[in-house]
Amino acid sequence: RSAAPLAELAAELRGSGTGLRVECVAADLGCEQGLRRAAAALREGLPAAPPGRLLLVNNAGSLGDISKSFLDLIDPDEINSYFAFNVTSALCLTSTALQAFGKRPGSSRTVVNISSLCAVKPFKNWALYCSGKASRDMMFQVLALEDPDVRVLNYAPGPLDTDMQLLARTKTGDPEMRQYFQSLQESGQLIDCTMSAQKLVNLLEEDTFSSGAHVDFYDI
Repeated sequence: RSAAPLAELAAELRGSGTGLRVECVAADLGCEQGLRRAAAALREGLPAAPPGRLLLVNNAGSLGDISKSFLDLIDPDEINSYFAFNVTSALCLTSTALQAFGKRPGSSRTVVNISSLCAVKPFKNWALYCSGKASRDMMFQVLALEDPDVRVLNYAPGPLDTDMQLLARTKTGDPEMRQYFQSLQESGQLIDCTMSAQKLVNLLEEDTFSSGAHVDFYDI
């Protein structure tokens, strides 16, 4: 959604000396206009891409209002808006990318869903996040079943040291859950994003996982 940080990253990648071609599209995937903008960029760019490997990483996501308990979630617009961003956009963009790239002889296609422990374990006050992550895991398992030519990975990166983790330890309504997240930070158990990303890269390079599998940072 934020054009300035994307532009900074693009400049960094272009200056890496690897000859990368970098294109940025700032789009809010939580609204239909943003989703259509991102999908249009895929349809325009992928057919002209050189053959080789398509690697799609579905990382966009949000916590939802974690100050609310299950019984507080009574507004259909709030709930539908959450799933539109966290589930619908991932499905639409993945389908669009796979169609746009197509099946090319000698090429491979890999789809990564950034998952979470919350996809397999319930957390108090996290009804939206847990159900969204579980839905995405199952959605991508279906893709793996339908198209064996596409490599699919649900990767749970562990408790990352990010702004989202800051929200978890300050905004979660349940005091025990809030204390749990605070203890992770205080005891130095939060994971550096670069370390988790490297584990993901290693997984993809080894390419020995079962397509559709849920693999946690701590499993590797």
